[in-house]
This record gives sequence, structure tokens and C-alpha cells, in this order.
Amino acid sequence: MFNLETIRQDFPSINKKINGKEVIYFDSACMTLKPRQVIEAMDTYYNQHPACAGRSVHKFGEAVTKKIKESRKNIASFINANEKEIVFTRNATEGLNLLANSLDLCSGDVILTTDKEHNSNLVPWQLLVKRKGIKHKIFRSNSDGTFNLDNFREAVRGVKIVSMVHTSNLDGVTIPAKEIIKIANEQGALVILDAAQSVAHTKIDVRDLNVDFLVFSGHKMLGPTGTGVLYGRYELLEKLAPFMVGGSTVEYTTYDDYRLLPAPEKFEAGLQDYAGIIGLDAAVKYLDNIGFENINEQEKKLNKYATDEITKIPNIKIIGPADSGLRSSIISFYIEGLDMHKIALMLDNSVNVMVRSGRHCVHSWFDDKDIYNSARVSFYFYNTIEEVNIFIDALKKITAIL
Repeated sequence: MFNLETIRQDFPSINKKINGKEVIYFDSACMTLKPRQVIEAMDTYYNQHPACAGRSVHKFGEAVTKKIKESRKNIASFINANEKEIVFTRNATEGLNLLANSLDLCSGDVILTTDKEHNSNLVPWQLLVKRKGIKHKIFRSNSDGTFNLDNFREAVRGVKIVSMVHTSNLDGVTIPAKEIIKIANEQGALVILDAAQSVAHTKIDVRDLNVDFLVFSGHKMLGPTGTGVLYGRYELLEKLAPFMVGGSTVEYTTYDDYRLLPAPEKFEAGLQDYAGIIGLDAAVKYLDNIGFENINEQEKKLNKYATDEITKIPNIKIIGPADSGLRSSIISFYIEGLDMHKIALMLDNSVNVMVRSGRHCVHSWFDDKDIYNSARVSFYFYNTIEEVNIFIDALKKITAIL
């Protein structure tokens, strides 16, 4: 049963007051809050077995090795993958950079991304344009931010890699990934899916999607910072050469040669964030316990209510579709000629409402549309209608005096 009052007790950071007022956190697209179960799981590592995994045979070493193996297995199950297909990274950004630097790309190869990519899925390809002479194509969204499959069928011809954000951190729009992957694969292109904004909000099944590679970050799904996952179909991971090597990536070395370990170990150089991986495992278990149906229902309710109220405020423009149901948990809005940092600061200072302002690491889109910046409200299942009402009342007062 989804009991919001009970759930909110799991999150220490929202069960306190600042300057006598409740904390209202609407910035979960940047980073979700952490439940006590995740914090306690990480503390267990440091308190009970703070040692190296996979190296030492003593009791601490054996204990943490077992926990990391269990975590890999659970996280794999979370997205319906094999545990050998799970590479631990620091975040989605590292996963995308690993792929950009490990895929066998040559001068003239074409990479296709959308016009709403996070810098993490834009700049790595732009670097390869300069370093290797690859070609980078931008696939344009519809005017309301939605995806046009008919246009994609034409755009994907001759493309080697399709690398796209699953759910946009700019406007919350989710692309039809399964159809995109099918069309791309039929054209001989591999598909990389940036699931950083979707994995915490909808059930991801890599087998059902038939995706080639997928990345996500722990900090956007109740997990610790500095944790992430690169999923890859095992036969593809086997072919990839790692771009960072060292301890834990090799079976043996001589002064003249080396032998790499198989995937996923060959990609995980050096000591890993063991506490973080254990914390990410706890986050996955927490999400499974809450249930994605409950998460989706709460987010849709919050977004629709907030959207209906925001659209009543003069001069505010929402980025993306008018239909809140097409924007996941995100409302990104702006007022022409106004720096939205001012609104974010005033919301924080007046009523402790915490939103993100800026270009959200999608500078290219803002530059293309000649929009200075936006304020982004991003909900999660632990937010309430009461919190939205406080936000709306404050926003009305702020916009009336600007």
C-alpha cells in the first residue's frame, strides 16, 4: 500500500525545518533525496567491513566481495539484464564517455543524437568530430518537444550509432525508445539510451526494449552520488576495448604483455565505490518496494495539478507539450526577458521551495531557441499537493512584483 505519510518519514532531509518553515524539495531531476535505508546500507559497509572487494581473502574482504556480487545481481535484475552485462561507473556521464571512447569509430562514421541531449551525450561526440573525423547529426524534435518517428526513419539511414536521451531532463518528454531501437537496428545502427531521467520513474526492461547499451546514474534514483551503471549486451561488451585500465581490469601482466579480464571487470579500473554500490542496491530494492505504478500515479497527479495552476499565471511559458501527461515529472518554465535564477532564489528564500534554474546542461537547446534560461520543477513520489500549493502561492506573489 502506498502510504505517503509513512514514506516521507524515510527521508531525513525533508523532515526538518529551515527558518521555521518546512523544506519543499522540487529538484529531483537533478538529484533525488536519499531514504534512510540507502544511508544505513552505506553506513553498514563503513562500520562492518570497510575493505576491498575481489582482492583480499580475509573476513572483511570476503564480506564486501559477497555484498558487491549480490548488488550487481540485484541491479541487473532491476532492468532485466544479466549480471555480466552490468558495468559499474560513477554516473551516466562516465558510461557515455566510456562508450564514445571504446566503440570502434572511424572517420566518416555518423552519430545521431536529438536536439535535447544533456551535455554528457553531446560533448563526447563533438570531441570525436575533432579527434577522429566522425560526423555528428542532430535529430530535431517536433515544435512541442515530442518525437517524430516518420522523420526518424529517414534520418537514421547511414547512421552507425544512435545515442539518445530516453526522458529529457529539459522538458520531461519520453521518446518511443522501443520503436526507435527497432528502426535503428533494422538499418544496422547500434542504439545507446541515456536512461538517467527515466530509470527512477518507469520500469526499464532492456530485453523488451532490445537496446544495445543503456546508462543511468544512482543519484537520480534514490542512490548515492558517484554511482552509475552501463548496461551493454554481453556480446557487444566482449568486443569493446576499455579506455581506462589498471587494477581489477587484468588477469595478469608481464613486462611485455597483459591479459584483460572479461566484461564487466575489464571496464572497472581501480577500487570501486563499494559503499556507493551497496547503497545503489538498497535504492533499487526501495523502488521495487514502492512500485512504479504508485510512482507514476503520484507524479502524474502532482504534474497535472501544478501545470493547471501555473498556466493561470500571466506571462509564464512552459517548455514542452501542454499536456502534463507527456512531461513525466517535470515542469520547465520561463518568462521572456527575465533571469529565472531570480525566481528560484526568491522561492528558496521566502518559502524554502527548492527548484533548479539555468540551462540544465542543455545549453545547445536554449541557444538554438534564443531562450536565456528556465526554472525547472521536478517532482517525485515523496512530494505532496500541499507542497505544490505553497509553491504556487509563492510563485504568484513573486511574478506579480517582477
